Order: sequence, then structure tokens, then C-alpha cells
Amino acid sequence: MPPFSHMEILMNPSILARYNRPVFFYFWSITIPWFCWFLAGYISRLPQAADYAWLQGTLGIAGLLAPIAVAAWLFAADPVLLVDLKARLFTRRGLNWRVLSFTLLFPPLSIIAAMAISLAFGHSTDQFVISGSPSFTSALFSPWFLLVFAALVEELAWHTYGTDTLLRRFNLFNTSIIFAFFWVAWHLPLASIKGYYQANLVAEGWQYGVNFIVSVFMFVFIMNWLYAKAGRNVWIAVLFHTVANLSNEIFATHPDSKIIQSGLFLLLAAYFLIHDRKLFFQRGSVA
Repeated sequence: MPPFSHMEILMNPSILARYNRPVFFYFWSITIPWFCWFLAGYISRLPQAADYAWLQGTLGIAGLLAPIAVAAWLFAADPVLLVDLKARLFTRRGLNWRVLSFTLLFPPLSIIAAMAISLAFGHSTDQFVISGSPSFTSALFSPWFLLVFAALVEELAWHTYGTDTLLRRFNLFNTSIIFAFFWVAWHLPLASIKGYYQANLVAEGWQYGVNFIVSVFMFVFIMNWLYAKAGRNVWIAVLFHTVANLSNEIFATHPDSKIIQSGLFLLLAAYFLIHDRKLFFQRGSVA
């Protein structure tokens, strides 16, 4: 048995020193998905792709599950880390009404505000219609299921091991920058899968692909700010990611409105960086 209690580990900043396998985590967390997703992309563009929908869907899920499997391997190898994980998964630490309100309200309000601003540029009020149909398709699985499932399994990797192994060496600002570069690269092969969200962005125009990259960076800054404010509570990251995914697909949003939303994210991220400079720029400020 580890010589520490759950709360002793949760409140101990030195626990981050044990998250010491960043190369192993990030190498396998991108290599396996890239292999699975580029192969799925190839299959999706075959003339007989419909006959292999089961294989495309299986490869898609396998790539999505790879990072959480890598994280699970690393936690299983270190009993102290496993106690830290359990302490963060089975705690209400950080779940105050301010954090929860922001987590639940900011994503939908930001896209609604962006659509409202877009009206000044000639876009239609039809955007405000609840479409009931996401802007992408997927083999085997409902897009709505993937929006929720992806947020869950990604954050159970990114904010159990991935973020913390970077915080071991870097402050929150540099951690966010490094992870955002990784996350952009991680999504890259999804643009090869016919009908997927990233593939549709590329087809709609280069500016929407660029906006996706910008939005990832802003999203990471805001989500990591929440994660830090909530005392490394994993479920805050899961909830924020889930709400953001659903909010951006529930309306018939024009892609230009998502560019405006990225601008709103940029303003908020800049405010957090200025207002919480110590949190972002001082090493060891997240514990």
C-alpha cells in the first residue's frame, strides 16, 4: 500500500514529480491514433467504403482510446500515481458554484454571442435554429455519441496524465502552449476521414482550418485555467470539453460565427493571462 492517504497526495505539490514519462505518454498517444486514423481515412475514400464501415469505425474508436490506454498503463505502474488519480476522480474539490457555472454556461453563451455578432456581417438568424443534426458524419457511431464519448476519454487521458507530466517541468502557460501544439497535430489525420468534422473544415475553406488551430490554443488556455482553479479536478475538464462539443453542434452555426467565437475565446484567454499571471507563469502554482 502507498504510504500516503488520498488527501495527503492530492494536496502535495511534489506529486507532479512522479509524472515523469512525458515522452512515453505523448509518443504512443499520437503514434497509435495517427496509424489508426490515416488508415481509416484511406478506407473512407475507397469506392467500396460502405462495405468497410465497420473497420473504419473500429479504427476511429481505437485511435480515440489509445491515449487513455497509455495513461492507464502508466498509472498501473506506479501505486502512488494511482492513489493520486483516485483522489482526483473521487473528490468534490474545486467544484464550487463559480467554476461549475462558468463551465456549463460559457461554451453555449459564447457561440450564441458569436452568432449574434455575425448578424452584423449579414449572416442569417437561421443559425439560431436547433438543427438536431451535427455538421459531420461518422461510420458506425452516432455523431452525438462521439461528441460526448470523445470529450470523456480524451480528458481522462489529457487531464489525468498528459497535462500533469508537462506541469512537472513547465509553468501553466508553457504547458498549455506545448499541449496545444500536440493536440493540433493529434487531430491532423482526422482531416483525411471523409465526412469527419476536420475534413469538412478543410473542404469549406483554408480560413476555417486555420480557425480550428487558433481555437484549439484558446480552448486549451481556458480549460487549463479551469483545471488549475479546480485543484486538478479531472471532471471539470471533462465537463467543459463535453459542453463545448455539444454547444458548437446543437445550432445551425455558420463557420464564420465560429471564427468570431474564437475571437471571444482569445479575449477571455488574454484576460486570464493578465489577471492570473502568477497561476500561468510561476512554476509550481498548480497543485
